[in-house]
Amino acid sequence: MSELQLKPINEGHWQLVGEMTRNSLGNERLLNQLLQNVQTTLKLDLSEVSRVDTAGLAWLIHTLSELKKRDCRLELINKPDQLLNLMELGQVSNLFE
Repeated sequence: MSELQLKPINEGHWQLVGEMTRNSLGNERLLNQLLQNVQTTLKLDLSEVSRVDTAGLAWLIHTLSELKKRDCRLELINKPDQLLNLMELGQVSNLFE
């Protein structure tokens, strides 16, 4: 198991590193950290995400929901194939367009 970490790239642009799984997404710390400084758009680079499960997808949907409450957008960059497959299976791809 690889703990999910956030690395800032620049304002509103972060890179997620590690696994987006039920074992690595156990608290709200990551989401709170992301939401603190968002003005209009949160960009998440997922190129360093090594594994994603349904909990990871659920976390992204929850993040999207929290951002919409603030009239902000979520932009996912470099989505891994595993995430794209989960989005397609769950029929939620349109949420992230």
